[in-house]
Amino acid sequence: MNTFGKYLEIAYAIIGVIFIGEGIVSWSEDREKAYLSIAFGVLAIFMFFFKRNFRKKRS
Repeated sequence: MNTFGKYLEIAYAIIGVIFIGEGIVSWSEDREKAYLSIAFGVLAIFMFFFKRNFRKKRS
């Protein structure tokens, strides 16, 4: 189960980077979509650090 947690952390980080990149690309076209994408990206990055911290405390 610990290995699965590591993969889940990496997935959160990748998803966060993708959403932030999408927000930056769509910034000039649609600001509302860009704000939403960046917000989801920041949330995913937060979940990455939260899951990593929680997993390391349990180990």
